Amino acid sequence: MIRSGAERVGTRIAYILDDAPDVRDYIAQIATGAGFSTRSFGDVTSFEMALTEAVPEIIVLDLSLGVSDGIDVIRSLAASRFGGAILLISGRDADTIGEVHKIGIQHGLTMLPFLRKPFLIEEFTERLGFLTSIRPPVTSEIDFENALRNGQLELWYQPKIGLNSRLVCGAEALIRLRHPERGVLSPSAFRPPSGSPLHNPLADFVMRRSLADWSFFASDGLTTKLAINMPISIFETPEFVSNLRKYLPDRVDFPGLIIELTEDEVIRNADLAREVAIQLKLYNVGLSIDDFGSGYSTLERLRTLPFTELKIDRSQVEGCSNNQEQYLRCKGIVDLAHRFGLIVVAEGIESARDVRALTEMNCDMAQGRVFAAPMERKEFRKWTKRHKMSAGVGPITVQ
Repeated sequence: MIRSGAERVGTRIAYILDDAPDVRDYIAQIATGAGFSTRSFGDVTSFEMALTEAVPEIIVLDLSLGVSDGIDVIRSLAASRFGGAILLISGRDADTIGEVHKIGIQHGLTMLPFLRKPFLIEEFTERLGFLTSIRPPVTSEIDFENALRNGQLELWYQPKIGLNSRLVCGAEALIRLRHPERGVLSPSAFRPPSGSPLHNPLADFVMRRSLADWSFFASDGLTTKLAINMPISIFETPEFVSNLRKYLPDRVDFPGLIIELTEDEVIRNADLAREVAIQLKLYNVGLSIDDFGSGYSTLERLRTLPFTELKIDRSQVEGCSNNQEQYLRCKGIVDLAHRFGLIVVAEGIESARDVRALTEMNCDMAQGRVFAAPMERKEFRKWTKRHKMSAGVGPITVQ
């Protein structure tokens, strides 16, 4: 529920940085089977950008990365005080990998025993087992409860753009913490641990603030539909629906609210997701399947759930303009989702070429830095008014 982009609450996160797609897929499959949410990267730029959105528990790092290498990444991680574990993998000789492993240790990083390619599933899962004896990464000493009590939390908004019209047709609310000394912090710096009772007041804050912010936008004629993120466990609390009813605006122009649930949560709790989706529909609140394609479910498994929207994970759409197989896979998701009556949103878009490819495959909406980064509510209002989205003119262009 506290996320930024691809980050998921209560899920162990693993990042994979390797320039070989087949190796990335192999590792992602093993890590997913071990309970991790994975993101894979073939280049350092996209990897470093992802680190600003979520802090992984483990980074699986190849030594040879085309225009860069593992040592450069180690230096960068050390400079940013990365607190997770690093697992080196490489086809180089053991002595070379061992020397890089020592460099990581010298930089103060937590280095798991390295692996030489090719390796067995058992060898990789054995390395993951070492994580249980390692102290979880300390990303911050932020007192979240104090921040919540003192009004330091904010919601920032990232627009969702209609690919045919190039107009703003929604926005996702993302949590931020404005620290008096450290400035604006992303969720990785203050997220409560999984299962913490603080997720309940946090969920209440997100509902209350997002709907208050909608009224703030609507006072200027901006009545776009907002989306918020919630862990499915919040739906089981007795006060969830009653609080939501209390906060919903009593205005005829209120377009409704979207609550995003990650694909893995929906699969694990399908019956609860179905029950809640039906109940929330009574209040003009729809559910969205977020991060679709990051796991191993299929739309056939999800089609019986009364959801209104599907968001394709950035790992599926990033680079779809350059890869025919990936393009066809994304188009297949879009076509099937449309058959089930779902609106399709592609997330994490950073390339104008990918925007054009997604438009060609009739994807409904896109969200990403190619259009706009998340921004605080006053800036979002200014940005939206500047593009005259509420008047239906002046479509956004990408280069």
